[in-house]
Parts: sequence; structure tokens; C-alpha cells
Amino acid sequence: MRKNFFYPLLILLLCALAGRIFPADRASRQTTRVESLKRQENQNKVTEPARITNVIDGDTLELADGRRVRLIGIDCPESRMNAKLKRDIERTGQDERTIVRMGKQATSFTKSIALNQDVRMEFDVQKNDRYGRLLAYVYLSDGTFLNAEIVKNGFAVPMTIPPNVRYAQLFRQLDRQAREKQLGLYHPDL
Repeated sequence: MRKNFFYPLLILLLCALAGRIFPADRASRQTTRVESLKRQENQNKVTEPARITNVIDGDTLELADGRRVRLIGIDCPESRMNAKLKRDIERTGQDERTIVRMGKQATSFTKSIALNQDVRMEFDVQKNDRYGRLLAYVYLSDGTFLNAEIVKNGFAVPMTIPPNVRYAQLFRQLDRQAREKQLGLYHPDL
């Protein structure tokens, strides 16, 4: 008689434990998956403090420790002759002088808000580009999102290169608004 009582109790106990370890309903599994993805995303939002000591061009910065940072998700016109400028000439149909002039304006804008500033860098999935530069979203000490501010003012266009796509939608929205308002490089007098 004791055996007959023990086995059903053991089975009931094992089923209860299994239900806690392996949630039976789909909603519980989905919640667990969402929580896991959120944890993973927050782990990717690793930040690092730095100081900007030089602005190489509108979307490339130099830090006090000598490292270079390429701003993720945006692209400014080139401010000097290089291979990318040649590709931009072919892609846009604009002449070299026009692109370089716009690139210098974009560089000047970035310098005006970022040079000699203490910043916080946020990284995405890929931390370095093929040239060894850090890839980062940069926040000024007052909380201004530098990448977004440059696009918002019309001095850069969105450039999405997977896997670093965290703010791609925001950059597209800001670019659309800058075009509509004819800001920065979209101004008709350029």
C-alpha cells in the first residue's frame, strides 16, 4: 500500500518541478525569450567615457587617448580627396568641389558641438570597423546624442551597415525632417 501512495506522489512532485523549470504555456516561454533579448540588448549597450580632442571630419572623431571613432549610422560628405570622395562623385553626380565644400561644412558643425567635449560612447554589435576605428553612438555630457544631432541638422545622411542598426529608424526619420526643413546640406543655397 505504501508503494502505491509513494509513486503517484513522486510523479506529482516531478511534474510540478518540471512545470516550474519548463513553463508549459507559450506566453511564459515568450516572456522568458523577450526578457532574454532585453538582457542581451542591455549588455550590448556598453558605454565608455572619453574626451574628443580632434574632429577628423563630420563623422570621425579622435579621442584623448589617440583612438579614432567612426560615428555609427551616419555618413557626412568627405572634406578632402580620398577614395570615398571618388565613389561619392560617381554615386551622386556632384563635382568634387561641391562635395568637399559640403564636407567641410559638416566637419565645422561637428567641431562646433563636439570638440574638447567629454562624451559617453555606446557600442552596438560590431565594435570596430575594417580600419580599426571604434564604431560608436556618442553622447555629449549634456545628453545630446551626437550622431542624431548631426543628421537632425542636415549635415549627414543615414548609413545603415548591419549588424549595427540600433538607431537606423531614428536616423531615417531625422533625415526626412531635415530634408523637409531644408537644413544644413539640404539648404537650397548650397
